[in-house]
Amino acid sequence: MTSSPATAASAALSTTLADLAKGEQACIRFLAAPQGAEQSALRERLEELGFLPGEIVRVVALSFPAGDPIAVRIGNTTFALRRHEAELIHIDRLA
Repeated sequence: MTSSPATAASAALSTTLADLAKGEQACIRFLAAPQGAEQSALRERLEELGFLPGEIVRVVALSFPAGDPIAVRIGNTTFALRRHEAELIHIDRLA
């Protein structure tokens, strides 16, 4: 699947779940297009867990000192995501 230049530019400028601080909330915009079989499987797993466009996520904890993994909550469920996984999830910050 190829993306348009506008989509690629939007993805390059967008914020990811990995950019959020503890306590911040966001709405998922989209998951990045996979770059190979490994990322394709990871994206599928994230979608199965509920990381879908329109869902609200909140960062509940960051591991010390590097912030990896990240504990995030969707609905009533908390997940630990590695930073490279969170970077696939593009979001809009919520006030």
